[in-house]
Amino acid sequence: MQKQKFNQDLLDFLNRSPTPFHAVAGMKSRLLKAGFVQLEERDEWRLKNTGRYFVTRNDSSIIAFRTGTESAVTNGFRMVGAHTDSPCLKIKPNPVIDSKQYVQLGVEVYGGVLLNPWFDRDLSLAGRITLRNKKGELINHLIDFERAIAVIPSLAIHLDREANDLRTINKQTYLPPILSVCSKQPFDLKTAVMSLLKKDRTLAGMEILDYELMFYDTQQAALIGLNNEFIAGARLDNLLSCYTGLQALLGTKDDTCQLLVCNDHEEVGSGSTSGARGNFLRSTLERIAGSEEAFARMMARSMMISTDNAHGIHPNFADKHDEKHGPIFNAGPVIKINSNQSYASNSETAGLFRHVADRAKIPVQSFVVRTDLGCGSTIGPITATELGVRTIDVGVPTFAMHSIRELAGSEDAHLLFRALQVFYGLPDLDVNPVP
Repeated sequence: MQKQKFNQDLLDFLNRSPTPFHAVAGMKSRLLKAGFVQLEERDEWRLKNTGRYFVTRNDSSIIAFRTGTESAVTNGFRMVGAHTDSPCLKIKPNPVIDSKQYVQLGVEVYGGVLLNPWFDRDLSLAGRITLRNKKGELINHLIDFERAIAVIPSLAIHLDREANDLRTINKQTYLPPILSVCSKQPFDLKTAVMSLLKKDRTLAGMEILDYELMFYDTQQAALIGLNNEFIAGARLDNLLSCYTGLQALLGTKDDTCQLLVCNDHEEVGSGSTSGARGNFLRSTLERIAGSEEAFARMMARSMMISTDNAHGIHPNFADKHDEKHGPIFNAGPVIKINSNQSYASNSETAGLFRHVADRAKIPVQSFVVRTDLGCGSTIGPITATELGVRTIDVGVPTFAMHSIRELAGSEDAHLLFRALQVFYGLPDLDVNPVP
């Protein structure tokens, strides 16, 4: 796929994916269009050679794979990992607040949110609801208000003269977005959601039992910069990697055994049924392998590239980086290294990725956090621990990570895409051991 088309499609994917549920729904649609067959975890699987399959869990995590022409037990899987969730503000179970004649919704902070940029943004609401129909059947359904319905106004500088120097954000009291002014009729969130669903006759008469709803910024993702050098948008961490991994999978031949996993809940530690600490990936691979012995042999011949965004060196805060390891935009994907295993990269997996990059004819950068600063982590070390599979952590340089609007280079995602395509097509993953 050419870079221009790739980037425009990436922007569309970002704009259509305000929540992990919507991201997975969009990925499912693309996989089905490409001839992949959806599997259900509850059913018996009958897999075929050169088969294309995918399976989801919780509507928010997805695994897509090709079985290849040779057995994965003897040839191994080329695996790419990413995550579908992003830091955000999630609606509380009993959210409605009537304060000083305004209707507000109480929110819970999900993940390590950079909070200041959430003020004075045009916010909408999206997510998943669980309904019960007249027959007593339970149904999950995705919703998206699609337009700006709320805002978190800043306090005027006249009332907080130290706002630019000393202000801290109280998550309980400062963050509830304002939806409207109070009316004679008390506001009810479920009623507002049902009014949104009136156009869908199949949902008529249903009762909302519960919901997972998240606020998001309505400003569209875009190419910006004097020469369109940058991609700006929400949820680049880590939907950019989900999209890149998916497009690489879709653009590769069926010869080898390939897999893409996009897990939910990475931003809160991955501890869930659909997170990397859950058994979703391991269970899927064990079913493909067929036995514990076969699974162990398959993992010994496999490799995982964990793709999650890296910290680009910020020109205004260059002292926050190791001066020898400051990735720059549009200079290629970054190998992330941490000797304390916050990243899973080692010399073998890094060498294999550099080999892939050479074959793809793309540049590669390295990132190590300053020794006196803490380091984030990814699904890479978790997956390596859970599966015993060789793993590397790779990502594209990013600014404003965990902000409501992040920034990346317009070259880098496409460069990573090219590398992942080569990786998926490698005939073998062998690296000779020390004699």
